[in-house]
Amino acid sequence: MKRSQLKWWGIVASTVFMFSAFSCQKENISLKPGDNPFDISNGGESLARNKIVVISDIHLGNDLSYSECSAHLPRLVEFLTEIRESKTISELVIAGDLLDEWYIPSRTDTYEGKTQKEFIQKIATQNKGVIDVLNGIIKDKNIKVTYVPGNHDLIVEDENVELILPGINQARDINRPGIGTYYPIPQIAIEHSHRYDFFCAPDPYSNQNIAPGTILPAGYFFTRIAVNSVTNYPDAGEITPVRDVTLNSADETQVNNFIYYNIWKSVLTNVIPVKDNFDEKIIVTNVGNFSGSFSINDVIPFNNPDGSIDMNLFSEACSQSNWEKRLSYNNVPVITSVKDAIPGSLLTSFLDNQSNVQYFQNQNSEVRIVVFGHTHVPMLKTFTNSKGEACVYANSGTWIDKKTRHGESVDQDNENMDFIVIAPQAADNSMVKVERFQFRKQGHISLESRSIKL
Repeated sequence: MKRSQLKWWGIVASTVFMFSAFSCQKENISLKPGDNPFDISNGGESLARNKIVVISDIHLGNDLSYSECSAHLPRLVEFLTEIRESKTISELVIAGDLLDEWYIPSRTDTYEGKTQKEFIQKIATQNKGVIDVLNGIIKDKNIKVTYVPGNHDLIVEDENVELILPGINQARDINRPGIGTYYPIPQIAIEHSHRYDFFCAPDPYSNQNIAPGTILPAGYFFTRIAVNSVTNYPDAGEITPVRDVTLNSADETQVNNFIYYNIWKSVLTNVIPVKDNFDEKIIVTNVGNFSGSFSINDVIPFNNPDGSIDMNLFSEACSQSNWEKRLSYNNVPVITSVKDAIPGSLLTSFLDNQSNVQYFQNQNSEVRIVVFGHTHVPMLKTFTNSKGEACVYANSGTWIDKKTRHGESVDQDNENMDFIVIAPQAADNSMVKVERFQFRKQGHISLESRSIKL
């Protein structure tokens, strides 16, 4: 590797990784008045400007009455202000779902007859405190700010991100809207991870007869329906049942269609039950090349008169050949089985393990530290790559509010607000620590860490 590729922590190291890992008990960093928690060494970190902070899944919306991040906005401003004032942070990486075009009640016209540009400008207005601090960090030029797209900002155009955050670095795959990976150095990869998710990866092959040029996946419709469940949660007797579908064939794609059906049935019964009429055209689109409105039954599989399983939207999406084309389009190096990927979309373990499948076991990859967002489940895990070298995977969690139902009271100051810090150690700069934190108004809570030697 080149010397310049390692300048963010100022070391020259071998490409062979040795492993040293430890877990920390939950602890607050001890602060004195005026201390910046990022600039206090709680585990031997260097106090030079060389830390990378990773956050994701902020989900800034354009209507705070239902946006996923509302109660946490003041804390996010405090957190970003600490970053801006830090003397030891070199980079802030936002690993997807900064902006939210998906989490909108299904009957709401997303752009309200206007344009994406105006929609994004409204997000900036509604979340002015956060946007102002981010712009301050960018303008100061002490800390590099990088944005990686996620699925909820899948089709947000780069010029509209630049419009509200001028000068931000956007890590996007070339000619592939909605996906990107950021490499601070070749051994660290930061991405949202939705490209491996059957429900959330860009889909340029489905629904082209209905919405030519669309890349919106099934997860978009899932989310629009889910908001109805959160904003108007049904009592047990009000839940609309999902129609029955039977499997009448051993054909591989038919089996996959049935798996897909059962995912929808499970979530609409147990996770996001609604009391909507499944045949009513309640999903208003006018976004992502879709126009008009669709029903919930348009996305749920059904039996044809001959017994075969099909769906009005995303027909043929469940075939292995279609999934392989989609993975290739999304620059996924290692092909997965669609039979595993469909249910895997609801399994944190499947998506987190793609760090190992796509990077650590991929002999063409030199990445040893991977950070994903997307699942909203923060964690650290260790893996051994195909060469026997130790690797670290981190998930950066989320900043959304905890959802409540039926008037439940929640102290949002003790929920979520997760972040990852990657930092070299002062005693041995070739030793790099990946640490998982939660932000609290009293300070940072260190939850666990792993260290590897470069």
